[in-house]
Amino acid sequence: MGARMEQRQLGRTGIAVSILGYGCGAIGGLMVKGSAAEQDRAIGRAIDQGITYFDTAAAYGDGVSERNLGRALRALRAKVIVGTKVRIRGEQRGDIAGSIARSIEESLARLSRDSVDVFHLHEPITAAGAPPAFTPGQILDEALPALGRLQEQGKIRCYGFTGLGDAAALRRVLAEGGFASAQMPYNILNPSGITPLPPGSTMPDLGGVIRDAAAGGVGVMAIRILAGGALSGSEARSPLGVPKVEPIASGASYAADVAAAQRLMPVVEAGHAADLVELALRFAAMPAAISTVLVGTSSIAELDHAVAAIGKGHLSAEALAMIAALRGD
Repeated sequence: MGARMEQRQLGRTGIAVSILGYGCGAIGGLMVKGSAAEQDRAIGRAIDQGITYFDTAAAYGDGVSERNLGRALRALRAKVIVGTKVRIRGEQRGDIAGSIARSIEESLARLSRDSVDVFHLHEPITAAGAPPAFTPGQILDEALPALGRLQEQGKIRCYGFTGLGDAAALRRVLAEGGFASAQMPYNILNPSGITPLPPGSTMPDLGGVIRDAAAGGVGVMAIRILAGGALSGSEARSPLGVPKVEPIASGASYAADVAAAQRLMPVVEAGHAADLVELALRFAAMPAAISTVLVGTSSIAELDHAVAAIGKGHLSAEALAMIAALRGD
C-alpha cells in the first residue's frame, strides 16, 4: 500500500479517493507519449506515494492512455480506483445509448479490466446543445438509461459527467440525473465553482456549481487546477504534452492565463509557497466540496513535486488574503 495521503469520500458513492488524483491525459502527456518504462515507473511511484485514483479517457491519445494505464496497473497488480470517459462525436450522436455501450467495451478491453469504478460522459452540457455539447434532455433521456444498464451489468460502479457548459443546464442534470460524480474546473485564477468572482472579472462565471454539486452528494473531481499548465507561470511546454492548450473556464488565451498566474508571484515571494505550481495545487485541494484534484504530468519529477505540494497542506489565511487582493476580489 502507498504512503499516507489524505483520502476523501467521492460524494455518496462509498468510494474513497486520494486528494491528489493522477490524470493520464495529453496535456501532461506522459501516459500518452512517454516511454513504457517511464509510464510504469510513474504509476508505481504514484501508488507508492498514496495516490489511489487514476483518471483516463478513450479520447486521450485515441485509446493509447487507457492501454498504457492498463499495462502499468497489470504489471503492478495494483488495486486502485480507475475512471474513464466516453466521447460522443459526429454520427455517434444519432445513437447516444449505443455509442456509450460500445465505448465502455472498447475501454475495458484496452484497460484489460472487467469494470471501471467511474465512467464519465466527456462532453459539455448546454441549453442549446450545439455540437459537441448535449442538451440536458439528451443526457437525461438517452445517456442516463444507458449508463444505468452498464451499472446493472457490473461494468461500471458509478457514473458521472464533465461539468462544462451552462451552469443552469449542469444544475438540471445534477438535480435530476442521479450522477455520482462530476469533473469541474477549479483553480486559483477562477474559483467561481465555489466562490463568487470579483466585480468586473472577465473569467467565465461557473456560478457556484461545484458547491451545489457537493451539497447534493455528488463527488467533485477538480480539473484544470493548473489551468492546463499556465499556473506554472511559463508558456514553455514539455515535448510530451500537447503543444497548444485551449483555456477552459479561464482567460481568453493560454498567454493570458500565464500573465494572470505571474501576477500571483508576490505570494510566492512572501514565502507562502515554494513556487506558483505549489501555490495552485494547495489552493485547489483546500475546499471540502472537492473530493480529488487531478493533475497530469510529463515526468516523474513533476509528479513528485505535486505530491510534495499537497503534503504541505492548506494555505494560510494570510496567503489567501494576498491572493484575493492580487486577483481583485
